[in-house]
Amino acid sequence: MARIAGVNIPTNKRVEIGLRYIYGIGPSKAHSICKQLSIPDDRRVNQLSDDEILKIRELIDSEYQVEGDLRREVSMNIKRLVDLGCYRGLRHRRGLPVRGQRTHTNARTRKGKAVAIAGKKKVTR
Repeated sequence: MARIAGVNIPTNKRVEIGLRYIYGIGPSKAHSICKQLSIPDDRRVNQLSDDEILKIRELIDSEYQVEGDLRREVSMNIKRLVDLGCYRGLRHRRGLPVRGQRTHTNARTRKGKAVAIAGKKKVTR
C-alpha cells in the first residue's frame, strides 16, 4: 500500500483515481500529476515502482497544498470571516447556507434534522 501525504492510497485502483483519496487533489490535479510524471492511464497503484511513488510524493510536496495544511488554511479562512462578523461569517456561525441558497425549504444539510413545532393546530370555525 502506497502512502503519500500521510494517506494510504488503495492498491488495486488506477493511480489517477487513487490520488483523489488525498484531501486537496481532485480529478484535474490527479490527471495533471500523472501527465507530468508520464504515468500511463491504465497503471495501477500496486504496479508503481518505489521510484515512481517517491517522484509523486516529491511533486505533491513541492507544488500542491494538501491534507493538514489545506484543512488548516480553510478553517482559518472561516474563522477570520466569523471573527469579522461579516454576513458570511454570521451564516457560518449560525450553521446556515453561506452562498445565498434558500432556507424556507431545503437546506437540511446545514440546518440539521427538521424539528416539529409543538401545539400548532389549524383554526376551525
